[in-house]
Amino acid sequence: MSTPTLTREAPWQAGWHSAKLLFRPGLVLQCMALGLVLSYYYLPGARAGFESLAHWRTGGGYLFSAIASALCGGLLPFLYLHFTGTNRSAYPWPHLIFFAAFWAWKGAEVDLLYRTLSVLYGAEPTTAVVVRKVLTDQFVFNVCYAAPVGNLFFGWKDAGFKWGPVMADVRAGGWYGRRVLPVLIGVWAVWIPVVSCVFALPAPLQIPLFNIVLCFWSLLFAHILRRG
Repeated sequence: MSTPTLTREAPWQAGWHSAKLLFRPGLVLQCMALGLVLSYYYLPGARAGFESLAHWRTGGGYLFSAIASALCGGLLPFLYLHFTGTNRSAYPWPHLIFFAAFWAWKGAEVDLLYRTLSVLYGAEPTTAVVVRKVLTDQFVFNVCYAAPVGNLFFGWKDAGFKWGPVMADVRAGGWYGRRVLPVLIGVWAVWIPVVSCVFALPAPLQIPLFNIVLCFWSLLFAHILRRG
């Protein structure tokens, strides 16, 4: 596989285009996340369902987070792409292993992040605590680790699970600006409001809400890719 072609579009322009593409599905996700938060606080009849989710999350620990994220972020969107796409060869079954393993790892990783943020800033979902958690999540963890590492692994997958083309692309120069920054801008436009809703819930419900939104996000994003 040849080295990926360098984009001539400025990173901020590419990011802005991504943000515009994701605006409508992102707005749906944001409204859904907000609706779930409001349901928790203002609909007593919904409390039983939330308490069950909190019980499963507390009892399952990191294993719950890994399995739920693998299902919501990996299995469901892959099956959607594989069985509804016009080119099934673009989504071979070995990719299912990658998606499931990647999102299982990310689920446990996000769980650890949320626990760490609660230790650093507190577990009470006050405005000050939510703002600190969102800023740390999106502009420290995401910028310095999650976005670049995720980009590398998806580049590895797209290169036929070969690191050579990925490393050649990195060595070509300006890799972060070309590959990571446009993704970050699109992600920020959708996920800053979403994670604000996530952190507005008690700690045992944060991972379940993350996974509910992740499921719909992955399916919507898969739909965009299928149409592209």
